[in-house]
Amino acid sequence: MNTLPHRKSASGLRPRGLFITGTDTGVGKTAVTAALAQRCRKEMPRVAALKPIVSGMEASGQWTDVEILRAASTPPRSFAETCLYALDPPIAPHWAAAQAGLVLNRSQIHQFIQSQSASMDAVLVEGAGGFLVPLGEDWGFADLARDLQFPVLLVVGLRLGAINHALLSVEAIIARGLPMAGWVANHLQTDLAPGTLETLQRLMPIPCLGEIPFQAAASSAWRSQFLSLPTEWY
Repeated sequence: MNTLPHRKSASGLRPRGLFITGTDTGVGKTAVTAALAQRCRKEMPRVAALKPIVSGMEASGQWTDVEILRAASTPPRSFAETCLYALDPPIAPHWAAAQAGLVLNRSQIHQFIQSQSASMDAVLVEGAGGFLVPLGEDWGFADLARDLQFPVLLVVGLRLGAINHALLSVEAIIARGLPMAGWVANHLQTDLAPGTLETLQRLMPIPCLGEIPFQAAASSAWRSQFLSLPTEWY
């Protein structure tokens, strides 16, 4: 295993970080994040995959996204080490929090991510929904990404409408001065809207780090073979 060392920062050693967002909800952010964690394992021994905020508890009483990321981390993490806010209703996080009488605390979320990053070689932070999803009255995931100053990875679910959603997302991220690591094309079905992938490959101003074929119930390890790590990490 060719281990990538920690990089130096003004405050000492820090892990490689990545903020994963998507063009929409249901585009495969968790699947891609878990696959990236698997890909990282080949070169880094300690990888944390985090989803600080999740909404939508299933009938089983679990939040499947968090369970997937727990298992993808190395070493595997507890629920509390993976997620800070777990909200029951399957709706936007800020609204789910309001229904529960909670206020999502920006500084606590940032501190949670920092504390879970300690001693890690890489930290993957997955958002919820898209890049501009709000988390409070005057802030949202875009602000959290800016707080972290991690490169942003955009997961594009390949379906009708993806071209517009992807280009608008990239424009919003770049407009906020955030670095972009690239994008991942995630096939959500076998009958892809013709020309979508080819058009995105031509118009996206950032590198494509992988194209994941559609396969129902595919493992994270299987998906990881189609991904590359950001060039900024080397």
